[in-house]
Amino acid sequence: MAVKAVNFKMEEADIQDIKHVAAIFNLTMTDLIKQGVMEYVEKLKQDPFYRLTANIQDADEEESAEVLAEIEKLSDDDLTISSTKEFTL
Repeated sequence: MAVKAVNFKMEEADIQDIKHVAAIFNLTMTDLIKQGVMEYVEKLKQDPFYRLTANIQDADEEESAEVLAEIEKLSDDDLTISSTKEFTL
């Protein structure tokens, strides 16, 4: 997989904080930022909204709007897992 550079702006105080933490853990700023971003992305992937919409990338605008409208009607209670079943294959 190709590695690409990404540029973004941050407050100077945040940059200094990242440098400080990275130095303590003997990490580069790049590694610390990459790890943090990937952890956040994985957290977002567990969000019910993401899980319900991630597989509709091939839907047209009308289909996407319809699905999103239905999702927006759901409450947190609707999205709570009420039971689980484990299957062994």
